[in-house]
Amino acid sequence: MAMALNQARLAALRGEVPVGAVLVHDGRVLAETGNRVEDLHDPTAHAEILAIRAAALEMKSPRLEGVDLYVTLEPCAMCAQAISLARLRRVYFAAYDPKGGGVEHGAKVFDRPTCHHRPEIYGGLRESEAAHLLKEFFQAKR
Repeated sequence: MAMALNQARLAALRGEVPVGAVLVHDGRVLAETGNRVEDLHDPTAHAEILAIRAAALEMKSPRLEGVDLYVTLEPCAMCAQAISLARLRRVYFAAYDPKGGGVEHGAKVFDRPTCHHRPEIYGGLRESEAAHLLKEFFQAKR
């Protein structure tokens, strides 16, 4: 999670919403990135999506079985669906997102009967640190 938090800090320095993601397989980091929505002019360039794309290229497979995601914010519905499609094993996230989350809040993608793969979910890891980054970022925007 420390690496994901570092990626979130780097995203904030680029003017992005401070969310960072890291994908790990058998103790090896496959991908680490932060949000790049503004930089790439791409509404889908969330940290989770970018990390999944990079890891899929690294593993030469669209299915990332046995891979764990560490992300600083509860994934949104779009990212949750990508997590399911990628067949990630576990998702560890820091801050909960009551407004935009798609795992524990909102769409609750993994609870839907149409969801083909449900990873193990662990929320609230280093929550206060990640929430503080987000709070500082949005306070500066106001």
